Amino acid sequence: MNFEITVERLASMVGGTVEGDAQVVINNYAKIEEATAGCLTFLANPKYTHYIYNTEASAVLVRNDFVAEHPVQATLIRVEDPYKTLADLLNMVSAQMSQTRTGVEQPSYVAEGVDVPEDTYVGAFAYIGRGVRIGRRVQIYPQVYVGDGVIIGDDVILYPGVKIYHGCRIGNRCIIQAGAVIGGDGFGFAPKNDGTYEKIAQVGIVILEDDVEIGANTTIDRATMGATIVRRGVKLDNLIQVAHNVEIGESTVMAAQVGIAGSTKIGKHNMIGGQVGFAGHITVGDNNGIGAQSGVPNSVGSGLRLLGSPAINAMDFARQNVYFKRLGEMFGDLRAIKKELERMKKEKEE
Repeated sequence: MNFEITVERLASMVGGTVEGDAQVVINNYAKIEEATAGCLTFLANPKYTHYIYNTEASAVLVRNDFVAEHPVQATLIRVEDPYKTLADLLNMVSAQMSQTRTGVEQPSYVAEGVDVPEDTYVGAFAYIGRGVRIGRRVQIYPQVYVGDGVIIGDDVILYPGVKIYHGCRIGNRCIIQAGAVIGGDGFGFAPKNDGTYEKIAQVGIVILEDDVEIGANTTIDRATMGATIVRRGVKLDNLIQVAHNVEIGESTVMAAQVGIAGSTKIGKHNMIGGQVGFAGHITVGDNNGIGAQSGVPNSVGSGLRLLGSPAINAMDFARQNVYFKRLGEMFGDLRAIKKELERMKKEKEE
């Protein structure tokens, strides 16, 4: 990574305290189970605690209250939150290593009358349509399509192959990963008497508010009317489908392959696992945790922990799962009881 820093200096940067050799030099980052000499790693999940006793890392970020049960060879840096501290350090290194480009590469197409600020980059084979408004320090990578009338805020990054359809609005500091499609038609078709379907025009738009990140190959459909809205600070993983007229509340995060049907409203600060499915026209409250592969067919409130399909309280799901695993044993017991009752009935009749 082309950097060198002592543990002492690094700890001072993150407000940590050193336990061990403060002068050891760090020049790389790695996972705790893969780290070698010179690497900084971290311990945040208790499941990985056993690795700290044999890791080859030179230094490990640990919580302030971490208590070692065996000798640790690596130098410890005690901080309040190891995961967040490492994230901050990685962001600092990434910012130093990243190369901000400017200018318009050729061949590319920028419609007449579109102002491209001097500190903005437009990569080769990009297409910028009529009436587009581009903010400052925007990075538009090769093969990006920006349709007519799109508005892009400041400090936005559009990675290769992103497609933004006409009229959509992208807020400040948004990051859209490669292959994502913003503003494709919603899935709207009206059945006809002859059994075929007539397409319903989708005349709305998509709005991404500030600080939104969209994963690779995620699709967000334009509204039938009005807007599909992704609120401030939302983070969507790869391969997510957001249907027309959906609204996702502030700072909600979703893992890969989530599917949200049309007109569903999801509240703020929800944490949604991979492959969760939401039915259409329902409302989900705030501060929920919804486990992977759950199915949410009806509206739910706030502050819940849900699992299963249909999704239910996580504790109830865990209890039912225990019963499910014992079904074979329980049916065997039931057959034995039935057999014994039949024997007793037969003896009584005799």
